[in-house]
Amino acid sequence: MFNYVGYQWLFLFYFYCFGGWCFESAFVSLKSHKWVNRGFMRGPFLPLYGSGAIMMLVVSRPFADNVLLTYAAGVVGATALEYVTGVAMEALFKMRYWDYSGRFMNFQGHICLRSSLAWGFLTILMTRVIHRPIEGLMFMIPSRMLYYFTVLLTIYIVADFTLSFKAALDLKDILVKIMRAREELEHMQKRLDVLIAFSNDEKEQKRLARDERRELFLNDLTVSLEQRFATLKEALLSRPSAYGESVREEIAELRGKFSLYREREKGYGGLLDFYKRDMIRNNPTMRSDQYESAFEELKEIASDKKGRGQ
Repeated sequence: MFNYVGYQWLFLFYFYCFGGWCFESAFVSLKSHKWVNRGFMRGPFLPLYGSGAIMMLVVSRPFADNVLLTYAAGVVGATALEYVTGVAMEALFKMRYWDYSGRFMNFQGHICLRSSLAWGFLTILMTRVIHRPIEGLMFMIPSRMLYYFTVLLTIYIVADFTLSFKAALDLKDILVKIMRAREELEHMQKRLDVLIAFSNDEKEQKRLARDERRELFLNDLTVSLEQRFATLKEALLSRPSAYGESVREEIAELRGKFSLYREREKGYGGLLDFYKRDMIRNNPTMRSDQYESAFEELKEIASDKKGRGQ
């Protein structure tokens, strides 16, 4: 049962990658009421589905005559594959491409009971219903033609996967840059608060404290800093004696750093080429626990809510 040569296994892997992409894209598109080219890669392939299908065929081979053992093998094998893939992708890219955190009996958000049980039923459906006509179709194709087609498809998929893999790593680097910049802004904000307090303007300090609570909720540090610089500028004009030369120099230095950050911020949209933009748009469930606020900013840029025209 399911005894194939190497290129046949590879062809089946690609076939199920494509079939998984068709199913996933159609499902997500219907839910979103718009077309979504689902997946990690840009082309019409989802490697997780291909890996899952091959895994189902392999683990079910010893239990071909026993439905219960086929089901159990599918549950264990597919759950292990889903968990390892999820952990590896998050470790590499600092991103989750799926998340079961809100589901009953999930483990670390990578796997959950409902998904695991579904994998078992899908293994039975796969090995006893779906795969047979696909196997027949594969055997209808002349061996030499199938071999060369698989070779050409391999070249294309390796190239696509390589570009997608690089894009995912670049996306992680962008998130790191944004988070470092935000840490600098938070430090700058605290220093500006000290300088504002130095002027003994109690009323202004209370207003900024109220604004800060609102801005933290809105996650907009740049607005907060602009307000603080405006406050200091007003104080310098109205009470020049309140600030010495060293304080003025520090304010000017902080303003220069902030201007540099704003210039870098404008360039973030340019760092998102079509691969990275599509990767974000096509995976609406993507999230990053480690770089949550930075990723939300990138999602806005990718959807053209920010950085329009960059």
